[in-house]
Amino acid sequence: MSNVLIINAHHHYPFAEGKLNGTLVQMADELLTAKGHQTRIVEVDKGWDVDQELENHQWADIVLLQTPVNWMGVPWTFKKYMDEVYTAGMGGALCNGDGRTEEAPKANYGSGGTLAGTKYLISLTFNAPKESFDDPNEYLFQGKSVDDLLFPMHMNFRFFAMEPLETFACYDVMKNPQVEDDFQRFSKHLDTHIPG
Repeated sequence: MSNVLIINAHHHYPFAEGKLNGTLVQMADELLTAKGHQTRIVEVDKGWDVDQELENHQWADIVLLQTPVNWMGVPWTFKKYMDEVYTAGMGGALCNGDGRTEEAPKANYGSGGTLAGTKYLISLTFNAPKESFDDPNEYLFQGKSVDDLLFPMHMNFRFFAMEPLETFACYDVMKNPQVEDDFQRFSKHLDTHIPG
């Protein structure tokens, strides 16, 4: 069984209270603990202790990031979390610097991670419909995928030598929500990628 750190990166707004992301976090916790996994949940909106978060990442076999996509990225509060926690982890808790050496100061940038063997799963909620991705005829994303859009997040985890599990996404959650279908797909996704 695995240790799973679940991060709820939702930031509350009057028009987005976080019920869907909160429910997905609760579902993940219940489904994973029922299979015998150990879980810890961090709600970014409630604040964090940097040292505890470094320990959480070292403890985890899998980090599940549950986040809405706000203006093509993660909420600003989670960016602040990363700025504080991940910067503090540069001294060895998460990585030994940026991977470069005096002998090769221009090579291997980003290869200093200390979390090899740790996996991560990004789970997203979008206002955008699924059809707006992977289609070169669509206006905004111009044929790009969800993972193309989230490339910076993938690189943040890769900086620590973490390995990706397949990304999950709920689409069109504000104008055309299909939450029951989303919940079924999410449950199946976790069964597939974090089995018991």
